[in-house]
Amino acid sequence: MSKHDPRRHAHRPDLAAEHLRGHVDAERYVAGEPRQVGAASLPVRREPRFDATLDTEALHGETVTVYEEREGWAWVQLDHDGYVGYLPSAGLVPIAAPPTHRVSALRTYVFPEPDSKVPPLAMLSLNARIAVADHAGRYLRLEGGGFVYASHVVPLEQHAEDFVAVAEAFLGTPYLWGGRTSVGLDCSGLVQLAAAAAGHAVPRDADMQAAEAGEPVEWQENGALRRGDLVFWDGHVGIMTSGENFLHANAYHMAVVLERFHEARARIKAAGFEVTGARRLPLKT
Repeated sequence: MSKHDPRRHAHRPDLAAEHLRGHVDAERYVAGEPRQVGAASLPVRREPRFDATLDTEALHGETVTVYEEREGWAWVQLDHDGYVGYLPSAGLVPIAAPPTHRVSALRTYVFPEPDSKVPPLAMLSLNARIAVADHAGRYLRLEGGGFVYASHVVPLEQHAEDFVAVAEAFLGTPYLWGGRTSVGLDCSGLVQLAAAAAGHAVPRDADMQAAEAGEPVEWQENGALRRGDLVFWDGHVGIMTSGENFLHANAYHMAVVLERFHEARARIKAAGFEVTGARRLPLKT
C-alpha cells in the first residue's frame, strides 16, 4: 500500500483534503464539510456513477467529510475507517443529534409508531447508529422521529464479547462485492462489521486487514490456528471459528459459509491462491 493510498487519503489531481497540503499534489485543497448518513445505508462507489464498482457502504448515522458535491454525487471520506469514495448526496443530512445507540441485531425496522403492525419506514443493519430521544414501552423513540424495538439496539459503548459469534450470525447472507450490511457483504466487510460490534476497529479491505488487524500469528503449514484468527489470501480473508472450521463470505458459494478449513484451503489453492498469513483479534474487549 502506498503512503497516501487513495482509498484512505482524499486526493485526486484536481482536488485534495486540506490536511494533505504539502504531502500530495493537487490543483486545490479544501477542508471539507461534516455530514451524516440519513439513509438506511449508502453505496460508496469508485466513480460517481451508479454502475461504478461498489467499494463499501456507509451505514445510517455514520458521519463523513464531504470534499465535493456535483450532479447528485458527493466525494467523501468516511469518518469511522477513513475510506474515500463517491456516494449519492441525497442520502446525506446535516449532523444533528449525536448517535447514542447502535443496532446490535442483524437488522431491525424503524416504525412510525411504537407498534409492529404498522408499515415500517426503513430497515437498519447491524452497527447502524441512531440517536435515542426516550423510551416508549418496548420501543425507543428516535430523535427526528421513528421508533425501534429496544432489544435490537445497545448503547454505543456496549460491545459484544465475541466477534466470531457476531460473524456466525451472518451465515447464509448473500455475497456482495463491497457490501457491508446484513443484506449482502463481502469477505472483509464481514470481518469489519463483526469486529466493530465487539469494539475492534479494523480497516475495510482484506489487504489492509492483513497488515493492520490485531496481531500477527506465527503460522506455518502445521501451525495451530484457533477461534478468532483471521486467515488471509491475496484479496481474501476469513475467520476461524475453531481450530478446524472456517467462516467466510465468498464468491464461490455466493454466500457466507462455514467450511472445514483444510477443505476451503485446498479449493482456494487449486484456484491458484495460497495462504499469505494470519492475524489474531482478541475475543473479548
